[in-house]
Amino acid sequence: MARVTRVSDGDTLTVVDQRGREFRVRLTGIDAPELGQPFSQVSRSHLSRLVGAQPVRVTWEKTDRYDRLLAFVSRDGLNLNLAQVEAGLAWFYRAYEQELPQAERRRLDRVEQEARAARRGLWKDASPVPPWDYRASKREGTAAQRPPESRPDVARSSIASQVRGNRNSGIYHLPDCPDYDRVSPRNRVPFGSEREALRQGFRKARNCPR
Repeated sequence: MARVTRVSDGDTLTVVDQRGREFRVRLTGIDAPELGQPFSQVSRSHLSRLVGAQPVRVTWEKTDRYDRLLAFVSRDGLNLNLAQVEAGLAWFYRAYEQELPQAERRRLDRVEQEARAARRGLWKDASPVPPWDYRASKREGTAAQRPPESRPDVARSSIASQVRGNRNSGIYHLPDCPDYDRVSPRNRVPFGSEREALRQGFRKARNCPR
């Protein structure tokens, strides 16, 4: 068990365990609005209320590149990851769904669909911008300041309309990626651009040329 000392946003906590050790925790399987996006503060406040003053259970198997624990966090049996998505205050982060147990993937998908249908939280907006797309747009804004010849999106724009996603893995491929033609026709999801694929929660295949 651990005690929450800080709620940074709708999917990130700081906890102290029973031995006094401090850890940053990223709620796995979900992605909450970034600071500056609509509903970011609402999402953070909701998570704070869910935590309350009660101890939480942190179940984790790995850390991310920021040395945060990727974890499911529960309080009195309530799955906080699931609760954030159910309230319409976070997305199911499908780009990394293969790292989750199948049962958890199904639960996250189900509660997100229910939140969408009920127009809860951020789903009140007609076209809410996923946080991964928001982050990508900020990165692209920085890249746009570089000379065109140094921007990979310019060189690859001619093949961007042939982006091919794999609905099972949540990964997308470009025509020059090694596994482009290995995606089963029944699992193919066509996208008009990489941005569209990212918006839908897909991530680029790691073995694609950079």
